[in-house]
Amino acid sequence: MFCSKKKSLEVERVVKANDREYNEKFQYADNRIHTSKYNILTFLPINLFEQFQRVANAYFLFLLILQLIPEISSLTWFTTIVPLVLVITMTAVKDATDDYFRHKSDNQVNNRQSEVIIDSKLQNEKWMNVKVGDIVKLENNQFVAADLLLLSSSEPHGLCYIETAELDGETNLKVRHALSVTSELGEDISRLARFDGPDTKLMQNSGKTKFKRTSIDRLMNTLVLWIFGFLVCLGIILAIGNSIWENQVGGQFRTFLFWNEGEKNSVFSGFLTFWSYIIILNTVVPISLYVSVEVIRLGHSYFINWDRKMYYSGKATPAEARTTTLNEELGQIEYIFSDKTGTLTQNVMTFKKCSINGRIYGEVHDDVGHKKAITKKKESVDFSVKTQTERTFQLFDHSLMESIKLGDPQVHEFLRLLALCHTVMSEENNAGQLIYQVQSPDEGALVTAARNFGFIFKSRTPETITIEELGTLVTYQLLAFLDFNNIRKRMSVIVRNPAGQIKLYSKGADTILFEKLHPSNEGLLSLTSDHLSEFAGEGLRTLVIAYRELDDKYFKEWHKMLEDANAATDKRDERITGLYEEIERDLMLLGATAIEDKLQEGVIETVTSLSLANIKIWVLTGDKQETAINIGYACNLLTDDMNDVFVISGNTAVEVREELRKAKENLFGQNRSFSNGHVVSENKQQLELDSVVEETITGDYALVINGHSLAHALESDVKNDLLELACLCKTVVCCRVTPLQKAQVVELVKKHRNAVTLAIGDGANDVSMIKSAHIGVGISGQEGLQAVLASDYSFAQFRYLQRLLLVHGRWSYFRMCKFLCYFFYKNFAFTLVHFWFGFFCGFSAQTVYDPWFITLFNIVYTSLPVLAMGIFDQDVSDQNSMDCPQLYEPGQLNQLFNKRRFFICMAHGLYTSLALFFIPFGAFYNVVGEDGQHAADYQSFAVTMATSLVIVVSVQIALDTSYWTVINHVFIWGSIATYFSILFTMHSNGIFEVFPNQFPFVGNAWHSLNQKCIWLVILLTTVASVIPVVAFRFLKMHLYPSLSDQIRQWQKAQKKAKPTSSRRPQTRRSSSRRSGYGFAHQEGYGELITSGKNMRVKNSPPTSGLEKTLYNSTNWIENLCKKTTDTVNSFSQDKAVKL
Repeated sequence: MFCSKKKSLEVERVVKANDREYNEKFQYADNRIHTSKYNILTFLPINLFEQFQRVANAYFLFLLILQLIPEISSLTWFTTIVPLVLVITMTAVKDATDDYFRHKSDNQVNNRQSEVIIDSKLQNEKWMNVKVGDIVKLENNQFVAADLLLLSSSEPHGLCYIETAELDGETNLKVRHALSVTSELGEDISRLARFDGPDTKLMQNSGKTKFKRTSIDRLMNTLVLWIFGFLVCLGIILAIGNSIWENQVGGQFRTFLFWNEGEKNSVFSGFLTFWSYIIILNTVVPISLYVSVEVIRLGHSYFINWDRKMYYSGKATPAEARTTTLNEELGQIEYIFSDKTGTLTQNVMTFKKCSINGRIYGEVHDDVGHKKAITKKKESVDFSVKTQTERTFQLFDHSLMESIKLGDPQVHEFLRLLALCHTVMSEENNAGQLIYQVQSPDEGALVTAARNFGFIFKSRTPETITIEELGTLVTYQLLAFLDFNNIRKRMSVIVRNPAGQIKLYSKGADTILFEKLHPSNEGLLSLTSDHLSEFAGEGLRTLVIAYRELDDKYFKEWHKMLEDANAATDKRDERITGLYEEIERDLMLLGATAIEDKLQEGVIETVTSLSLANIKIWVLTGDKQETAINIGYACNLLTDDMNDVFVISGNTAVEVREELRKAKENLFGQNRSFSNGHVVSENKQQLELDSVVEETITGDYALVINGHSLAHALESDVKNDLLELACLCKTVVCCRVTPLQKAQVVELVKKHRNAVTLAIGDGANDVSMIKSAHIGVGISGQEGLQAVLASDYSFAQFRYLQRLLLVHGRWSYFRMCKFLCYFFYKNFAFTLVHFWFGFFCGFSAQTVYDPWFITLFNIVYTSLPVLAMGIFDQDVSDQNSMDCPQLYEPGQLNQLFNKRRFFICMAHGLYTSLALFFIPFGAFYNVVGEDGQHAADYQSFAVTMATSLVIVVSVQIALDTSYWTVINHVFIWGSIATYFSILFTMHSNGIFEVFPNQFPFVGNAWHSLNQKCIWLVILLTTVASVIPVVAFRFLKMHLYPSLSDQIRQWQKAQKKAKPTSSRRPQTRRSSSRRSGYGFAHQEGYGELITSGKNMRVKNSPPTSGLEKTLYNSTNWIENLCKKTTDTVNSFSQDKAVKL
């Protein structure tokens, strides 16, 4: 932390295995993880240094120093040091608590156990003590906390399969090879530690954590600077007044004050007075503001942590606010950037339907042949009689089992293909059960389906594949593996069955395989195409299944050419691709599969509700285009009702620019022109619209762009076109994007749109995006903890985002804005009284209040009521906040607290200060008390004003409070009681006897407040201060009610009679076909399978498909929109509300 020498760039690393003494001379970093900021010795100096870097703390420290100068200060030092120490202490406690949890998290990782060879013995060692060069033994499912080099493995050919869920959110297995020279060292998996701790790839690429500030924080900083300027202006005015007064009037008092004529310079007096008034008027920006804001944010964070409706019982995971500084920003989100796998989806694939030889299997029909909905009461196919079945697999159509039993050759061939054409690996667990290690959940679903129907994949070698066909073991010779890539969008295997027949089995995207079919398949193709459209309309991911019988002689010639192509050094890939194309033709169509990629529960409802809240959702995923589009349709980000879906797939910057231009032309119409952000469009006639471009778009549009095109679109001369088009679309889907591109997209919107962004993901590949956005949210599920550790908020399910934003975010913004408005108001009212008093005290910097009242006003008399309002207040209930997402819009538009609202609060405080000073001043002018004595002594005047102030601000906060709790009542009325208790105590004989110099005004409070005229003055001051506010709010409520005002009125009416809402009959959404080949991100590992080194292969790509939710999404959305419209329309028949 205090190291001044920057670490030089490491070009190479020399390591001796199992030789700590040799490796230590290179001073490599240890494996201890450090994310904490302090330790016991450094906490106090570093924390104080950080705190006094804040302008406000440094400013109040400067004021404290000024108050120690007798010639300047008319206030005692404790009026500043008490609140300053309080703020510093509370902030230090908060920082210490946060760092304690960072220490705790670090220790949890550092103290995990590993097995290391030390002194030729295998010993248990904590991961934090592992050194570079140590040989580490790993076992199955063991955690890894360093960058390791694979030396040997218990698997054949030195292979090792790793799951990188904590890195990239993917549960797919990855293949790693041991070094050839070390692969036979041992049967156990052994690895050499290469990079430890901060040198690991994860720590190097985790990025620097940015300090995030809310828009309200940034606005407050600006306003505080303005207030400082205002404070300086007031000081200058009063200093000039003092100089003039000293020059013209002050000489009359110098003899009385025993001053010599030459000892008082009016200019110097004004200079000293300036600093004196800077001290006195500093409460216009009280230091308690900052500590109050932190307390309120802490309370909001605990509300998120305690929310049972965001608790996921499936994994016993509560929501967690991992930061306490961004809560109100949750109420201002305009753009959400979401990962797909594990965030929107469960990453769980389920075989749902298939089409074989023109017949659909997986649907349930009634007696007359009409399709019926599948309910829980419907009995599923019983697979329990089979010993190797997957118990969780369910299918409700019994006809497929009947076709298998009847020996339908097409059905058998279909299932045989599913059991042979894949990259799955099999193994048996300790209980003898067959376990599949899948690199793609899609392939796992297909192989599991074939397994349950009696075609069980058992094992594979580099040359063979063994399956069990209806109880009979059959071994196929694997002749060739035609691998998947993004261009081919298909994979094939060529096998020889025991009868000597050579067959090519292929599965892939319909758009590709349909072109490879034999002409004799025309009738079946048409029927299967209709089935695919039906599957896609139900939100299922589809693949086409086909095969071809090969002649032995033809295959040998082809295989010889393939060997030559593999050995070629020139145009090797092109030759191999051409040979693949040659043999994958004249295929015979078998059918198609339909897989459900399950969305997380509540995703559709959440997406729809957030869209109604005017929040735009962008999906940034590494998946292929078809898969991303399918999920978009599944969760209603994309709909068939959209006017258009623009697909950008150019391979050069010129192509991308041209596609963006055409998309904008299509969006605006053929006749359009841009001028200063305005647009002219044609809709039966040309209309010039005087609004921003977004408001001219009446339809719904979506943009889909892949990673290659995005790389060009993010270039400086194209990104503005991309941003303009993307922001005009309701939905944006970016596919095949890298983690860096995700962060770049977020930064693009942040920089050019001036909008609050939120990024949500579940894997380490989302970390850069999460750190770049204003708000980062991590999904804490089965995908690891890296996204959670980098996030600001975390929970277990995407659906909780709706409640986080629409309830907690909106409430936090609403409460913080009310708190700030009230806080600035009461402090202007409190402080500006000194300004008016200065004109009547010779600009002498005399305070109108007692110094103890000045000290206690913000930290005792008014702190708790405003904290209660800032923590507990709510305009509408949480359910109404969810039911009416349009309530979220004021936060997006910064309507509740902005510069205009600040000046209104300032004017309100200015008016109140005038009433507080001049009403008592006028009432006391030449007035005699009830006892016949003069009532206008300084301390009686101060007591009257102070009492009026406390009562006025308490009544004002009572008017501002929308939601009353016991705490609000206790704090508001208790603060008034506390004020009187302290007031009478400070003016009592007992306190005077103990501190005669500090409390000299004995009995003044009793004397003043025993007079009826004083209470009449207090009452008049209170009424004069409050009545204008009451009148204004009454008129506004009835003439120009806000949406929340209307909902509150509606709530009251609903308590008397709650109408029953009728439900529409469910309708099925029709859909255009969206099928695609959905294997995983990278090219497959067919070469590894056939090389003799395989047993498990790299990334088999995910099949495409859509999610078919059991809950009818269209019907739910229509009801929600209708419910919202009816609700708003019922508030006011005369006021149109835009939905």
